[in-house]
Amino acid sequence: MFKKYGLLVWLTFLLAGGFIFTSVAGYLTSKNTLQQSLAEQTLPITGDNVYSEIQKDILRPVFTSSLMAHDTFVRDWMLNGEEDQELITKYLKEVKIKNNAVTSFLVSNQTLHYYHADGLLKTIKEGEPRDVWFYRVKNLKSDYETNVDVDLANHDAVTIFVNYRIKDYQGQFLGVTGIGLTLDTLRQLIDSYQKRFARRIMFADASGKIMLAGSGYRLKVQRLQDMPGLNAVAKEILANKKSQSLHLEYAGDKGTVLLNSRFLPELGWHLLVEQELESELRPVQNMLLVNIAISAGITLTIAVIMLFMVRRYQQRLERSASTDALTGLLNRQAFDFVFKAAILDAERSRQPMCAVLMDIDFFKKVNDKHGHLVGDHVLKEIAAITRRSLRESDVLCRWGGEEFLILLKNCTLEKATSIAENLRSTIEANDFSRTTDLLKTRMNVTVSMGVAQCKDNESEDSVFERADQALYQAKENGRNSVYFAE
Repeated sequence: MFKKYGLLVWLTFLLAGGFIFTSVAGYLTSKNTLQQSLAEQTLPITGDNVYSEIQKDILRPVFTSSLMAHDTFVRDWMLNGEEDQELITKYLKEVKIKNNAVTSFLVSNQTLHYYHADGLLKTIKEGEPRDVWFYRVKNLKSDYETNVDVDLANHDAVTIFVNYRIKDYQGQFLGVTGIGLTLDTLRQLIDSYQKRFARRIMFADASGKIMLAGSGYRLKVQRLQDMPGLNAVAKEILANKKSQSLHLEYAGDKGTVLLNSRFLPELGWHLLVEQELESELRPVQNMLLVNIAISAGITLTIAVIMLFMVRRYQQRLERSASTDALTGLLNRQAFDFVFKAAILDAERSRQPMCAVLMDIDFFKKVNDKHGHLVGDHVLKEIAAITRRSLRESDVLCRWGGEEFLILLKNCTLEKATSIAENLRSTIEANDFSRTTDLLKTRMNVTVSMGVAQCKDNESEDSVFERADQALYQAKENGRNSVYFAE
């Protein structure tokens, strides 16, 4: 009897012990649990939400500036001698309006002209204090910087600039472009975040200087190292150069303050989200003390059920490992799920989708002549070349052995065949000995491919069968070719 109901007996004892322990520990247990929950869950989630909002509201200038710096119109206009200034003025004005920025600018390294949305503002001069930023950006090792400075074109309003380096097609420095947002605009965003998440939020640069804070920030000090309480953990905050969350706490004026910090590489700033523990604990503690006896049994039961559910789900995920160990691509089992979802999405959006089946020509000879290590290298190299040749939305899978399967979303049969042909020629031209010490002489490998466009209401097996037939035709006609199925 005990063997049959042993687990139930042990669970009963555990539950009874939990009730006794809860009754004895009471308030202290609740406090510790809630403090841990705040530090490890609530604040990190808030930090993630704020970071998500920042990506939408504050980091947009970084992405916009990157697009400006890589715009072929901007580079061609500069390389052609900056002849028609009206063209660049219209361009900068359009960028400014569309991105709701206070300024958009371009500074040429050749003429040292400073252009903005209203025309030519000035000529940059070396040694001029207001122009120091340009020569600093010119010598940057990274592609861009964020900088707080006054805006000459906007009545010296304090502005956050994103300064992005422009390079020509050979990688030579051409100048600097970007946009700017006023600190007042960003401060309003911070206020909205603080109101929404009920936390104190601020930003500090790599040296600890407070770059942005809400309107409720009244301290006279401007550095983390000089702020009472916060100075005890400032060194740890500034040492964290990864985007992972850092959980800290320090003694504030009103008790313990919990802090979540993460580094934002896009801005080069640290995001700090703070919560006073005592103010958060007070109402929750009262509620816990009243409801703990009633909710304990239900909570423990749900926790146990959830524990078993999570463990079972994790075991299922582990059993259905989705990645091919050699190439790092999706395996065949995982691809089935991706394909079914892609088929439904293609039917819903009425966009064409194509499957490309690729086979390495005479791969057995590679293994027989050079060994399986070289064969593995060829598989990995082809996987890497293919991944680089595809769009981010496309799906690449190792179908088995020396076969790969490519799923091209929103792609017609004609376009898919062209993509496959470009990939085939890229692989044919690749020297597989260049990236390994296993080969002493040049080695080239070719592939054959079959392309098929998914038809309405067509099954997965039917699509792959037509792609396989096209691949067979490519092999029968001399290999190193691309054929498509009607």
